[in-house]
Amino acid sequence: MHRPVALISKVRRMTPSGSASELRRTLGLGDAVVIGLGSMVGAGIFAALGPAARAAGSGLLIGLALAALVAYCNASSSARLAALYPASGGTYVYGRERLGPFWGYLAGWSFVVGKTASCAAMALTVGAYVWPEQAHAVAVAAVVALTAVNYGGIQKSAWLTRAIVSVVLAVLASVVVVCLGSGASDAGRLDSGASGGVGGVLQAAGLLFFAFAGYARIATLGEEVRDPARTIPRAIPLALGIALGVYACVAVAVLSVLGAEDLGRATAPLADAVRAAGVPGLVPVVRVGAAVAALGSLLALILGVSRTTLAMARDRHLPGTLAAVHPRFQVPHRAELAVGAVVAVLAATVDVRGAIGFSSFGVLAYYAVANASAWTLSSAPAARVVPAVGLLGCVVLAFALPGVSVIVGAGVLAVGVLAYGVRRWVAAR
Repeated sequence: MHRPVALISKVRRMTPSGSASELRRTLGLGDAVVIGLGSMVGAGIFAALGPAARAAGSGLLIGLALAALVAYCNASSSARLAALYPASGGTYVYGRERLGPFWGYLAGWSFVVGKTASCAAMALTVGAYVWPEQAHAVAVAAVVALTAVNYGGIQKSAWLTRAIVSVVLAVLASVVVVCLGSGASDAGRLDSGASGGVGGVLQAAGLLFFAFAGYARIATLGEEVRDPARTIPRAIPLALGIALGVYACVAVAVLSVLGAEDLGRATAPLADAVRAAGVPGLVPVVRVGAAVAALGSLLALILGVSRTTLAMARDRHLPGTLAAVHPRFQVPHRAELAVGAVVAVLAATVDVRGAIGFSSFGVLAYYAVANASAWTLSSAPAARVVPAVGLLGCVVLAFALPGVSVIVGAGVLAVGVLAYGVRRWVAAR
């Protein structure tokens, strides 16, 4: 199971036909951090605070801290594994190499299925902000445009992500300054209690964790990062630390103006906060920021799903033709086109924004496999503390999610397990 990394890289970089299929290593530390931020500081911060406050009440900040703790453990485990296995696919590769093919497959299945639905939901979010009456058409246009950007090479994606992150951070900074500087801000609203109870705090942490999960994009792009053994372990905690700082500032600012009760009722928390702070003119800017943030999340999601699709296609868990790498642009072009096509069809035909609770369940299952994989890296008790806490945290938060999310998420995983079993049975015959 634990073959030398050089041999793993050589074997995994071969297409089904046996020709070299290595992706081009062009991303530096700054690029990797920006791509991680583009995934984390996305549309989630514009919408996740409301449901989290509804669940946790005055325990919102406790839920945020708990989500950050689990995210830190997952990030540490992912960083250690990415340094050892710097290939496309992230936890799909780690689970396969450390725990066995089934666990890698389960992580990859959770990621690809859950995040494909997230892609469609994010595209529809863009449409809802830009042109509500034509949300589906705008969503499809956004998917086509971003797929074209990704097709042109990873550097073009990194440049666009850098511009998107700059705009989103500027909008969030404006929200924080306006809220904390207004007369409506009251530190007394930052109650450190937990009116939602332990269950509410855990549910809020599960919802907020989903917004932190973007650092996985750095790991899934491991085959395109320069000096990955050094760059990825630095990029993941840097991106997570910046995102945590941004989330904490925004949460405190919005909570100080609206309070837990009003925040829990808000459908557009940041827009409601700046309106309550007495600056309604900033509301359109917040809406633009949310649309741009959704674009950034969509771009990073398509990148991550296509790279995991590439890794699974190399192992024949998906059609082998998807493992092709473009000779000029050095991207998994068929995987990107396939992901883009599926997402575009979903975005054109169904509204999945309210039906992707299983995505949170799936991403927690994905990181549970990452932590279990990191557990095997060392037998030293001290080295196993972080992956143990991360694994336990993922399991607890997954089952603390709303019941429908747990049932649908478990059902999606069961379908994946069944598909794996059927494939093995057919291969055996």
